[in-house]
Amino acid sequence: MINGLHPAAILIIGAFVVPLLSGRVKQAYLLLLTAVAFLVALSLSEGTYWTLSSAFLGHDLVFGRVDKLSLVFAYIFTLMGFIGTLFGIHMKGDGEKMVSLIYGGCAVGAVLAGDMITLFIFLELMMLTATYLVWAKKDRASYYAGFRYFAVHALGGLCLLAGILLHAHETGSIAFDYIGLSGLSSVLIFIGFGVNCAFPILHAWLPDAYPESTITGTVFLATFTTKSAVYLFARGFPGTDLLIYIGAVMTAFPIFIAVIENNLRRVLSYSLINQVGFMVVAVGIGTELAINGAIAHAFVHILYKGLLFMSMGSVIHQTGKINATDLGGLYKSMPFTAICCIIGAASISGFPLTSGFVTKSMIVSAAGHEGLVIVWFTLIFAAAGVFHHSGIKIPFFAFFSHDSGIRTTEPPLNMRVAMGIAAFLCIFIGVFPNVLYSILPYPVDYVPYTTPHVVSQLQLLLFSALAFTLLLRSGIYPAEIRAINLDIDWSYRKGTRLFLWLLYNPATRVGQWGSRLFFECIPAVVTRMSLNPLAVIAITADRARMLFASEQHKGVIKARIEKERLIYPGDIIKSWPIGSTVLWVSVFLLAYLLIYYL
Repeated sequence: MINGLHPAAILIIGAFVVPLLSGRVKQAYLLLLTAVAFLVALSLSEGTYWTLSSAFLGHDLVFGRVDKLSLVFAYIFTLMGFIGTLFGIHMKGDGEKMVSLIYGGCAVGAVLAGDMITLFIFLELMMLTATYLVWAKKDRASYYAGFRYFAVHALGGLCLLAGILLHAHETGSIAFDYIGLSGLSSVLIFIGFGVNCAFPILHAWLPDAYPESTITGTVFLATFTTKSAVYLFARGFPGTDLLIYIGAVMTAFPIFIAVIENNLRRVLSYSLINQVGFMVVAVGIGTELAINGAIAHAFVHILYKGLLFMSMGSVIHQTGKINATDLGGLYKSMPFTAICCIIGAASISGFPLTSGFVTKSMIVSAAGHEGLVIVWFTLIFAAAGVFHHSGIKIPFFAFFSHDSGIRTTEPPLNMRVAMGIAAFLCIFIGVFPNVLYSILPYPVDYVPYTTPHVVSQLQLLLFSALAFTLLLRSGIYPAEIRAINLDIDWSYRKGTRLFLWLLYNPATRVGQWGSRLFFECIPAVVTRMSLNPLAVIAITADRARMLFASEQHKGVIKARIEKERLIYPGDIIKSWPIGSTVLWVSVFLLAYLLIYYL
């Protein structure tokens, strides 16, 4: 039964109207469509809606399982859909606008899906639309990055599908609820979700593809895929210990790459992995405080990461540059963009009175309450690290640092308004955290603004800033250079080329040699022998005798061999009975079949 409107349907179906409109009408329609989707999401009440009974092999397809967990993601996905659409509304290209709406609609559909088949369909549509957004930049780098993105996520989708089918066979249900790591099916589903979440080793698609997308495409990409994966783990694998350690690694390793990265959108891509790691750790801990922290942090992360990507997108839009070595001094020409970037950087760093402070601290506290000392120290280290590479590096090298001599203007009004909304929400949630706490899955009994917490966080951040300053002034801090940093994807990029070379060169030649041997030479020899096998045996035996015969007998044997070869396959030896012939034919046929099939 259909109850009301589905926010995903509004975005997906509404996207196909976009090419029919033009000018101001199109812009007004895009804003109205995304605003309506957000308002519909706000109006949802808990329950199960939009169910198709026995629609898939006797199982129900549930397009709307609405509870507090799914509602939070529906709110932020539709809200960021509006902000991202506003940011890029002046851009040309109906295809990108359509696909962005469909991508966002599929993300909303995925978090509201109540069964695994519906979930799988929405996730695969997300993969296809996200690939298009990478390709929409229309240059060589985006072309190859899009193919790599598609290949990795297609592999993850295959793992997910196999896991879903096995899980349905084992349990007799396709309902998407708690799964837990308990067998092969759950491991496959875990891996499928992990690809979308950018687990270590599986992560390279993110910093590879996101910086190669368009200015607005990157904003949408940073919003949906990884955060929908966080929701999937919170729904299917809460309290899974393995997630704690995977998440801890995710928070730590991007720091070392981001600090030497020259492309500022790649820096943000690595810091995205770092922040998702905090959420994964919290889901792995699985307590009410931890789950609330993961969901709250996902909510605010979408806002401040979107703000940072929008500020860097504005820099690209106005200057055509994004490398730290090419920028600097832009605060003179783009002061509003610089302020918005600083607010986003403060939020991701967890400064008091910003959104990151009131959510990240929930996760760190949850780790401390559970006695996870090493994980707690890792999170503290990661918090300091993200302040270095996103809180300081992004605004410093883009807007301050050396004066690059670039003089430009602020981006168009719609881009500034979109950044302004996101910046306002970063401050608003930081000042009034109870507004966010009120929509979380569990009741919140947490006070972020205590004197010890505020003082300790300020100490961490200020000493990190001091360390950055001292390292920079002393020349120890890694210089920004025009270079390409290698990641784990280098192994399979080069490995694939090596595999293809082996496939098309040595392997092909070996295959051709084997084909000639087994399908040409051996059959020819067998065919020739079958004309008179005993004659062949006689000739072979005489040739063997030549090796050991005396000189006087070699002449006789040689003459006999020549005579036998001349009359072959004549009846130089008495013909076999029919039964013996049939036996030999059967033996040779069996041998040939064994060679052919083995």
